[in-house]
Amino acid sequence: MGILNVTPDSFFDGGRYADENKILERVAGMLEDGATFIDLGAYSSRPGADFVSEAQELERIVPIVELLVRNFPEILLSIDTFRSNVAKETISAGAAIINDIAAGGLDSEMMKVVGALKVPYIMMHMKGNPNTMQQLASYSDLTQEVLEYFSHKISEARSYGIDDLVLDPGFGFAKTLAHNYELMSKVELLHMAGLPLLVGVSRKSMVYKLLNVTPAQALNGTTVLHTIALQKGAQILRVHDVKQAMECIAIIDHLNANKNE
Repeated sequence: MGILNVTPDSFFDGGRYADENKILERVAGMLEDGATFIDLGAYSSRPGADFVSEAQELERIVPIVELLVRNFPEILLSIDTFRSNVAKETISAGAAIINDIAAGGLDSEMMKVVGALKVPYIMMHMKGNPNTMQQLASYSDLTQEVLEYFSHKISEARSYGIDDLVLDPGFGFAKTLAHNYELMSKVELLHMAGLPLLVGVSRKSMVYKLLNVTPAQALNGTTVLHTIALQKGAQILRVHDVKQAMECIAIIDHLNANKNE
């Protein structure tokens, strides 16, 4: 899953893709490098990010959905939003998947709308909202609490008729550096839910703060974590660097093929 942020303030690529030509060039490159999905977001969820109204989010994102569907008719677009109306409008414009950082927790209509739209739904683990989440990073048993959260969310989603669910552990969301690595060390336990697992660690603070580098210098550390996530059974990697992630996938696939012979 290649990341396309059309926000001015995302932690790594904010403001890079501000015109149509740059957007088309970026997406063409990710698809050429092997991306299955493109994850499009118009509201930065980094801690302390600026508030964006629903009208602003729609104004930013719907024209980009239309642009990408027009230029890449086979594209599978995932929409990174926690707002039901944005979900509705972007699916209507040609997107295919909703990726909700709050799993319905920031919009009580979200699951109802996704159920009616009959599209796949990615549910992430988070506490609070992007502005409060880091103050809520407290757990007695992190992995157990994440599993319990997903058990509840899966049941709720099924009650709204959502058939296709993907789980995202939410690395970096309401989690300290230690929490992130504790969760990665046990992430295979989330397969108990019997659903596909998405891992999003690309160039995040769990990489660059640990290694004392910048996000721009965090590709090597990201690649290490992608390899570990794949070995632990992750089915989707959400990444800024598609070519390098695809190389990880190719190597792990080859290892697994030899192991199973």
